[in-house]
Amino acid sequence: MLTKERYVDTFVELIRRASTELPPDVVLALQQGREREARGSLARQALVTILDNVDLAKAKSAPICQDTGTPVAWVSYPEGTSIRQLEAAMREAVKEATAKSYLRPNAVDTLTGKNTGDGSGRAIPFLHFEEWDEPKVEVRLILKGGGCENVGVQYKLPDTALQAGRDLEGVRRVVLDSVVQAQGKGCAPGVLGICIGGDRVSGFSESKCQLLRPLEDTNPVPELADLEARLMKDANELGIGPMGFGGQTTVLGIKVGVLDRLPASYFVTISYMCWADRRAAVSLDPEGVATWLN
Repeated sequence: MLTKERYVDTFVELIRRASTELPPDVVLALQQGREREARGSLARQALVTILDNVDLAKAKSAPICQDTGTPVAWVSYPEGTSIRQLEAAMREAVKEATAKSYLRPNAVDTLTGKNTGDGSGRAIPFLHFEEWDEPKVEVRLILKGGGCENVGVQYKLPDTALQAGRDLEGVRRVVLDSVVQAQGKGCAPGVLGICIGGDRVSGFSESKCQLLRPLEDTNPVPELADLEARLMKDANELGIGPMGFGGQTTVLGIKVGVLDRLPASYFVTISYMCWADRRAAVSLDPEGVATWLN
């Protein structure tokens, strides 16, 4: 039966998996990047160190990064499920995961600068809720680090400085500019979630949602699939490389979504995720049985 206690136990394990185990597609992309870089180069050594860290974190069930990030989750639930119960369970799970050292107590009161002490705070965790027709509850979680969050950006087209118009070529120009501006500060190689359109709020929400997509998937919209492929090629030819040391592996993935907009606005919103692309997902059936998802 789906009780609050069952939710809490499952959500703690969800957080543990996200914090300590990178998804297989991310590990594979890092390994492929390592093999692309020249032997003896700083770029290759950075990826070797990253992958050693990934292995140790999984073996010890310890956080991959000391910045365990903001828990951001998308929760799909059937009619009749209490959103308040789900939210309370996730908040309690964050506190318990912090006590178990799967998360660090990183939440700080913005006005006083005082640490809350338990990893939770106002809008931490940050949850998106959507009712659906399935009988199960599904939760997809990312842990969004502060360093990579700092280099997220939103452009307003047209951008005369970048000669970027209101078209996909303009989008390409501002995305590449964001990668250049992030070099050395976003813990490359990164994953970019991008939203074309929407407003300033919906754009950032959708750009983060794009980070849930597996790295190897193909965008169902042909124009966006082509844009993603071109951006991957162009970004990895910038020479920024892992941690800004130079090389061929600047991004591991680029995922683009689109929202409708008002005629007056044309936003391009970019959420940058560092190499620690921490995500995990679970579904709970009506009996409380958990199925772990990719």
